[in-house]
Amino acid sequence: MKPTSVIIVAFVDNLLIDRAGGVVTVTLNRPEKKNAINDAMWNELLETFLAIANNTVEDRVVVVTGAGGAFCSGADIGGGRVEETNGLTSMRHIGDVCTALHSLPQPVIAKVVGVAAGAGLNLALGCDLIVASDDARFSEIFARRGLSIDFGGSWVLPRLVGLHKAKELVLLADIIDAKEAQEIGIVNRVVPATEIDAFVDDWSARLAAGPPLALSMSKRLLNQSSAVSLAQALEAEALAQNVNFQSTDTAEAMLAFVEKREPRFEGR
Repeated sequence: MKPTSVIIVAFVDNLLIDRAGGVVTVTLNRPEKKNAINDAMWNELLETFLAIANNTVEDRVVVVTGAGGAFCSGADIGGGRVEETNGLTSMRHIGDVCTALHSLPQPVIAKVVGVAAGAGLNLALGCDLIVASDDARFSEIFARRGLSIDFGGSWVLPRLVGLHKAKELVLLADIIDAKEAQEIGIVNRVVPATEIDAFVDDWSARLAAGPPLALSMSKRLLNQSSAVSLAQALEAEALAQNVNFQSTDTAEAMLAFVEKREPRFEGR
């Protein structure tokens, strides 16, 4: 089944979700708060990520971005959530959102414009690829708010930039620009703000045209690489490749090579 080319737009209270050509774009939609994530948005993100994970045939690629010239300024701590509810329960719920994002089988691109701070930065880090506009800004801002790092940042940030650099970013809570973020390994690409939509559209289209099963297994193999031995990695690769060899997508790729045309992958 080919992904639909019809644009389908859905609104929930704090998110804008649209689907077109196998790409599902999740836009954080609280621009008046620089897309700070409140309780309702946490719930909506969890529901959205779980739904996308179960729709791998049509949803080939995920793009996460923010409305109104900002990516996400972090959690909305102005609502008194910790005082009004059990703080540990709330944080475990946020952890569920983080797990759902990291567990998505589809490739996920963060399209970052403006600020990505605190949980907003770690939301971007939870994606597989990050494309930033040249005016984007990044900060593990928690210490400035009297808080410790969360939303998976303590796990993913040292793996990207190294332990000592991660400590610098977290303990000092400095704001860095897109150029530095790329230099230290947080960002894949930095492009002019006027070109970021076209750039992400191109990457999304290329990924959406790729083999869903193979891409999802490669993503999982890479994600678990730091936790396994070489022998375990080789065995996992063998098992994944065995699935590919029995798939119609691999057969289609071989036929397309012989026929000198682009393959048409269906995700099975």
